[in-house]
Amino acid sequence: MALQALDNPIWQSLLTCHSDFAIGNEQVKRYPSAIGPFIAVPSEEAVEETYLSGIVAAGETLYFVGVAPRLSAQWQLTEHGPIVQMLCPSRIEVAENDTRISILSETDIPAMLELTALVYPEYFRARTSDLGTYLGISLNGRLAAMAGERMYLTGHQEISAVCTHPDFTGRGFAARLVSRLTNAILERNEIPFLHVSRDNERAKSLYERLGFIARRELRLWAVTAKSI
Repeated sequence: MALQALDNPIWQSLLTCHSDFAIGNEQVKRYPSAIGPFIAVPSEEAVEETYLSGIVAAGETLYFVGVAPRLSAQWQLTEHGPIVQMLCPSRIEVAENDTRISILSETDIPAMLELTALVYPEYFRARTSDLGTYLGISLNGRLAAMAGERMYLTGHQEISAVCTHPDFTGRGFAARLVSRLTNAILERNEIPFLHVSRDNERAKSLYERLGFIARRELRLWAVTAKSI
């Protein structure tokens, strides 16, 4: 699949590798609310109101990435961002140490929700980890850091929810988790990518040091139904 598909990553994910999660039709698709607050359209053309209102609850806020449609006054569309989309073309070499990385499971969801609510609010939900592999590092019985796989389109896998508890920053945990995920994705002959706020210089610097390259900036919108 051409890199152009990454210009509209949510739509392409729901159209291809995550089609089993898709709610909607040929005009608009979304993830279930328990998985993530993401919605997508194939182009900037207007969407029929009945299609949109059929999958969005009154007062619910969802996010478009890259492409957003024309909407009536019934909907509040607020632009956020922009965000930077980054790719990693080659393996990441990180010196091994005794830090134990584990695959997170359903029993870890409460700890994952607690951590993401603290440092990665809004986007991580109770079933987000259904989308792919999530890795974690635990210390003293606490989840200190995590990262995992989210959007998934043909030939491309997103790394997301990269977060470290404030009590455990500066130990290289994020780098180790992102490296492990990146190398596993490359071994599947897929391209790892991620998104980061343009203003988050600390995170961008980390990803650049690991070998990620900025592909382009994408716009991020939040849409809320005023009334349905």
